[in-house]
Amino acid sequence: MRTPNTRWWLVRHAPVPCPHGRITGRLDLACDVSDEDDFRQLAQRIPVNATLVESGLMRCRQTAGALESAGLMLPPPHVEPDLVEQDFGQWQGKSWMELDAAKDPGLAAFWQNPADATPPGGESFATMCTRVRHAIHRVSEEAAGRDVLAIVHAGTIRAALAMALDLQPAQALKFAVQPLSLTRIDGTPEGWRVECVNVTAG
Repeated sequence: MRTPNTRWWLVRHAPVPCPHGRITGRLDLACDVSDEDDFRQLAQRIPVNATLVESGLMRCRQTAGALESAGLMLPPPHVEPDLVEQDFGQWQGKSWMELDAAKDPGLAAFWQNPADATPPGGESFATMCTRVRHAIHRVSEEAAGRDVLAIVHAGTIRAALAMALDLQPAQALKFAVQPLSLTRIDGTPEGWRVECVNVTAG
């Protein structure tokens, strides 16, 4: 029996106010959901009653709530921790400038190979790609033939694109993924197909 198509609507959460450019990673921070027009435009692009999946962090929950307020009908969310953002370990909450000024010993190696290098106490983007791939395959089996709205993170979406396009992690890091952008990938019996990447309001 052929597996029916499963359509993934990947939405990056709303922007996290951070004037100093700090590394957010897995920090559970609030986001800015004040741009009602952007949410209305995004809500119109997403099918109603899609299976809702999010990472469990506050900024994803807030984004889902704002989409509902903008008129999108959503079921209760399924929290999938394996879709959470990359773990930057001890670097979370700090800015790249601070790390550079402090001459952090792991920083040079990270910039030489940002896909495979592991921040102290964290995980590499390559490791993240593996867990995201497993999570997407697992959810796709559970939601076969349905639309899946995943409100997640920039790293999660890049990892999903690496899976769909069979890219190396370093190649996937080149994708721009803006807050409140929409990326769509479809799982089909023939493999993955990319419908759109980083579509924003306007």
